[in-house]
Amino acid sequence: MSGNTVTDLHRTTNPHRPACTPSRAARDLGLKRGELELAVQLGLIRTVPDEGGGGRRVPRSELDRVSSGEGFPDSLLDRVKVIGTTEGAGVMGVSPGRFTRLARLGLVVPVKWYLNRYRAVVWLYLAEELRRFAEDEKNASLLNDRRMPEALRGMLDAGVDLRPRNWRGRHRGFLLRQAADPWESAGALAAFLDPVQIAEVVPDPYERSHVHRFRPGPPASGTPGSPSFLIAERIMTADDPDEIGLLRADLTEVLAHARAMRPAPRPTTERASAPAHPGHIGAPRRTERPEPSRGLLSWLRRRTPRTTTP
Repeated sequence: MSGNTVTDLHRTTNPHRPACTPSRAARDLGLKRGELELAVQLGLIRTVPDEGGGGRRVPRSELDRVSSGEGFPDSLLDRVKVIGTTEGAGVMGVSPGRFTRLARLGLVVPVKWYLNRYRAVVWLYLAEELRRFAEDEKNASLLNDRRMPEALRGMLDAGVDLRPRNWRGRHRGFLLRQAADPWESAGALAAFLDPVQIAEVVPDPYERSHVHRFRPGPPASGTPGSPSFLIAERIMTADDPDEIGLLRADLTEVLAHARAMRPAPRPTTERASAPAHPGHIGAPRRTERPEPSRGLLSWLRRRTPRTTTP
């Protein structure tokens, strides 16, 4: 679909029509569903909550704005294009091995991942970011020198791999941007902590249950308990002490704002009594005394003298 066709389509649409579903927005913008989701995560396309049944929708005005952008749709497609290690190495003019080392060191940051048929993690990167990295003269030595600096080699020898942590950082930013209030922000932060860490930061069971209500799971995780789910859960969960400490501190701060705004719901302690008559709104409440135990009743009967009839 050409840019002019999409632009003309939206300019003739009724602006008061409700926001459209992600599938419809992807078709109207000439994107695949995954490309639209990535554009939303990157902040390129704004969404609003679907008040009808959960999820998110794309406002018609947002479709107009995006489709009228310069160079649409090619400019948008370029910004959401993702590539793997081999293609990424070609873009940067290095070997796949050096590209992987740069990624492990956190110098290039993955934006997505998936599991291949062997359940190996395949990291994906924004092609636009890799091009910018390769064009920056400050990175020339990292790309062209035969050997990496000694400090970086030492990190690699120690087994450093910052790809999962850097992906979590990007995904956390997306979840926090989508959060509508502090409780949802708390759920977004808790998504990257294991249950033990969450229980320590949120000891109150009712607050913890409320946080879990807004705690999203890992993307494309598969069936709970399956090998794919366990791998996704491992990637989603922070494992570095420094990262865990920062998450705990942020969650503690956000929870303070959440409590001040709206306490977590708790079960009512007293059940309201029904009116004496369905139509009598002002009927007084009936106070029921607790029934004595059977043992007490038996003891009272034994103590009460019997009256004989003459």
